[in-house]
Amino acid sequence: MPVSAPPKVKRSKKAEQRAEMMEQILDAAEHLFSNHGLYGVTLKDVAQRVGVHHTLMNYYFTDKKKLFDTVFARRASVTSKRRMDALDAYEKASGGKPTVEGALRAFLDTDLELYGNGGEGWRNYGKLSAQAANMPDGAALMDEHFDAVVLKLVGLLKRALPECTEEDIFWGYHFVSGGLMLTLARSGRLDRLSGGLCQSDDFDAAKDRMASFMAGGFIELCQRRVEERKQAAKAPAKRAKKS
Repeated sequence: MPVSAPPKVKRSKKAEQRAEMMEQILDAAEHLFSNHGLYGVTLKDVAQRVGVHHTLMNYYFTDKKKLFDTVFARRASVTSKRRMDALDAYEKASGGKPTVEGALRAFLDTDLELYGNGGEGWRNYGKLSAQAANMPDGAALMDEHFDAVVLKLVGLLKRALPECTEEDIFWGYHFVSGGLMLTLARSGRLDRLSGGLCQSDDFDAAKDRMASFMAGGFIELCQRRVEERKQAAKAPAKRAKKS
């Protein structure tokens, strides 16, 4: 699914220059935040990367956290919409009978394809998202931008696994999210552990495996829980017979 460019709006020369400078600032900040985190970057660092005097930054951003939030929001709307569209399309195609892997592929594959094929900016954003998901102030950002698409996925999983408890489905999503964030972080640890057999920035390899792996976990967990409930229901009858 190609990343569609926003429609062009005719601007004045001054507005065009301001918009261009804003994009340069956001690109520079995205690169720096993805590599050093919110607390390892200053507005002066961003200005130096853009190649402007740090006082000019105050015209655009006087607060580093506001800059971080703006960087995060810029691409969040794109990835969230793409996944929501993919989940809606899958729901329609499934005829009301979604499967676990089908729902996960719509959610995960769409995102991994974007980060794999979207260029350096999207790869930087992937690392940034992984950081935001694991920082104290990041939960609010994740809630604001991604709750709707996550709950859409959860709804499909509930339909695919009607006997699974809501608690187990949310735990399952928690593990899915952790795997996705670790993949987006591209830490290089996988490369070292595997002796180069696997590459942490190989999004195609991750896409080929992740949904299937996670689906197996969901199904196994839910089947085990169902069996446990059945055994628990039989226990009183067995005790009654013995007495």
